[in-house]
Amino acid sequence: MGIIAAAFIFMALKYSTPREETMVPKLLISHDPNTPAPFVDATGSHAGALLGDVRHDPFQSGGLETPSHDRVEGGAIHRAHGGVLFIDEINTLTPHSQQNLLTALQEGTFPITGQSERSSGAMVRTEPVPCRFVMIAAGNLDAVQGMHPALRSRIRGYGYEVFMQETIEDTRANREKFIRFIAQEVKNDGKIPPFDRSAITEVIREARRRSNRKGHLTLKLRDLGGLVRVAGDIARSEGSEVTSLPHVLAAKETARSVEDQISDEYIRRSRDYDLTVVTGTAVGKVNGLAVMGSDSGSVLPIVAEVTPAQGASGTVIATGLLKEIAQESIKNVSAILKKFTGKDIRNIDIHVQFIGTYQGVEGDSASVSVATAVISAIEGIPVRQDVAMTGSLSVRGDVLPIGGVTYKIEAAAKAGIKHVFIPKSNIGDVLIEDRYREMIEIIPVSHIEEILEQALVPTNRAGFMAKLKKLAEHAIIPPNLPVQSESGVV
Repeated sequence: MGIIAAAFIFMALKYSTPREETMVPKLLISHDPNTPAPFVDATGSHAGALLGDVRHDPFQSGGLETPSHDRVEGGAIHRAHGGVLFIDEINTLTPHSQQNLLTALQEGTFPITGQSERSSGAMVRTEPVPCRFVMIAAGNLDAVQGMHPALRSRIRGYGYEVFMQETIEDTRANREKFIRFIAQEVKNDGKIPPFDRSAITEVIREARRRSNRKGHLTLKLRDLGGLVRVAGDIARSEGSEVTSLPHVLAAKETARSVEDQISDEYIRRSRDYDLTVVTGTAVGKVNGLAVMGSDSGSVLPIVAEVTPAQGASGTVIATGLLKEIAQESIKNVSAILKKFTGKDIRNIDIHVQFIGTYQGVEGDSASVSVATAVISAIEGIPVRQDVAMTGSLSVRGDVLPIGGVTYKIEAAAKAGIKHVFIPKSNIGDVLIEDRYREMIEIIPVSHIEEILEQALVPTNRAGFMAKLKKLAEHAIIPPNLPVQSESGVV
């Protein structure tokens, strides 16, 4: 009875209150000139959080309903009025949200309505609410493809598209900025000791390595910040007052990426089961090199075999989860085969197998390895297994530059390979760790015939050299490039 009486009293008071006194306005947008310009991060927002919403009212009758204006909630675009709206990975927004975002940018106002059709808020629509803001959208290159065409057109027409570089030039001024970055990480952590000159020098050297580009420093500062903190933690655990070179070197071993650790495990297993052979010779088998992730390399064994054509004409059959660019690079090898062997390859099928490529093969950096393996299989000439090679290959036989050359060389050294062929134009990109310099010889080359001359072991050396001479007649040899002494290249 008490509950019923309380409900009766509540209803009596509710209906006895003048209606106009309950209709208190709700502030959505402030125009106070003293309020700082807002910065709103709308990354990952759903439609209601971005564009505004009207909350559902389960009590829609009987005098228990909440006034519609009290259920209106401004979105990120409204809270950013007079300021900045930031959206990362903008392609994750639905096309409908992107279309409405375009409308808000064009009109400077956007009405709020319920975003769910099953909600009572869907029956409410406000007057246009101000939402004039500066929008900053971010994302990877695939974000551009996922953007609404009209929204991107608006950005290009009334704003700017900026490509953020991953590297900066290795200048004195930029190295000083890196020193400030290290100091900033030390200060923000608050517990790790400061870095001395030797530690700073090694961090900057690692920035050069990770840039994968001669004369540049990487801008992937999040990864370098992790290296700084790990080195500082090691120094702190030892009770050192400063972080020095040994601490940074230890951190580089500790703070390795998952891809780098997987690469080492794969190299060990491939050696255990003879998937990677680093001694003797073999026909049609070459040690190629690949990159895993962004900071590790691996040895990529490639095997070729030649069989009589099964159809009207011969074909090149490649297996190993090859992606589009890798498949096209295999086709380009045919021109080199015809030129070197002088044989009609229409009567043979060429099988190329990439061993252990469970994650697939992308890019054309294995072109020289494929060409060497196939020529070895066609001619029956063994290939030295203590060598590895990497490089893109033109149809004229020119060895073109590739990426990740430093990590590929280090992977070859860890596998026990003694010699590695790389494109001569990549010579300035090589910056291997000190412990690998005495383990491997780096041989820069400009044309495929330079690799064939040193990697193949023919019985008829004179006839083999004659074919190489014919192949070299069409080579385009670039001028000698400067040699970077720090890489250990001779």
